Parts: sequence; structure tokens; C-alpha cells
Amino acid sequence: MRSYISGHQAVTSNDFIELALGTPVELWLGVDGESELERAARLDAARDILAENPGFPDDAIRVAAQAIEEHAPELFNVVPMARPVPRSRRARKGAAA
Repeated sequence: MRSYISGHQAVTSNDFIELALGTPVELWLGVDGESELERAARLDAARDILAENPGFPDDAIRVAAQAIEEHAPELFNVVPMARPVPRSRRARKGAAA
């Protein structure tokens, strides 16, 4: 099944977020390995968007809250994991037996 929002196909969760916000997520979060020049340009663009759309932060919070509300069961389905036993303790237990 394909999902289209305003004529744009959304395939990944990032596509849905980008279409909901109207900007790529990377603009706000950055990307690994970006240079100082790239970071400065990204932050400058983000400042311009915020200056032109003062209600943007409220819209972004609303989108995030809606996503959390809709997907809370999956987001908060936490299963405790067993702690691994350090190798040194495993070796001692085997030697004592």
C-alpha cells in the first residue's frame, strides 16, 4: 500500500515527519560528519525558517505529541534485558567447578 500526502509519496517514517513538518529532519538535528561550514549554513537556514514561521515550534511539538500518542504502545513496550556476565567472572566460575 502506498501513502501519498499532498501528492508526495511517503515511504519511510522520516518521509512522514518531513511532510508533516514541511522541512527535512536533518535541518533541525544535523547529520553525522557535517563540517563547521555545513553546520553554520544549516543553522542559518533553520533561523530563517523560524523567523518566517513563528508558530513552527508549536506545530512541531504538536506533530511529535500526536506521533507519541498514536504509537505509545510500541514506544513504551520496554522489555528488561539480562545483564551479561563479564568474561572474568565466567572464567572463575568454570575453574571453581
